[in-house]
Parts: sequence; structure tokens; C-alpha cells
Amino acid sequence: MIALDWPMMLLGGAAGVVVGSLFFVGLAIGMRRALHSDNPAVLLTLSAVLRIITLLGFGWTVLQQGGAWAGLGFALAFFVTRLIATTWARIGIPAGRAS
Repeated sequence: MIALDWPMMLLGGAAGVVVGSLFFVGLAIGMRRALHSDNPAVLLTLSAVLRIITLLGFGWTVLQQGGAWAGLGFALAFFVTRLIATTWARIGIPAGRAS
């Protein structure tokens, strides 16, 4: 049986929640600014590149410093954060008032 390294998973999970939260806050800010700008494609592209580089950089650091269990905790926490963010976004906009 495989022994789980719970402290490393929790450490990676904590980092994943923080980085995932920042990722989706950055997405919300980027979307709002892009919707009010003259050239939204450039702003959305820049926002996406910065968010992806930051996410992958922190994920790589967690994986290198904490090992595979910390990396797994990071990934799971990011996906839970994504589930919460997308659920919150769906609930937050009533039908017919998407603007």
C-alpha cells in the first residue's frame, strides 16, 4: 500500500488555494478591464499569459520543493478553487442580465 505524505499534501494544498484564488481574482479583474477597453483581445491575452506563467511557476516550485505529494495537493486545491470560482460566477449573474 502506498503511504500518503499528508503534511506535504496539505502544504501543497495551501499553496494551491492561495495561487488558485489569485488566479481567478486576476481573471475577474482582467475580464472587467477588457470589457471596458477599446482593445480587449490584447488585454485578455496579456492577462492570460501572466496568470498562466504565475500558476505554472508556483506549481513547479511546490513540486520541486515538496515533491510529488505536494504537487498533487497543489493541483487538487487548484481544481477545488476552480470549482468554487466557476460555481460562484454562475450563481452571481441572473439570467437576462449578463451585461
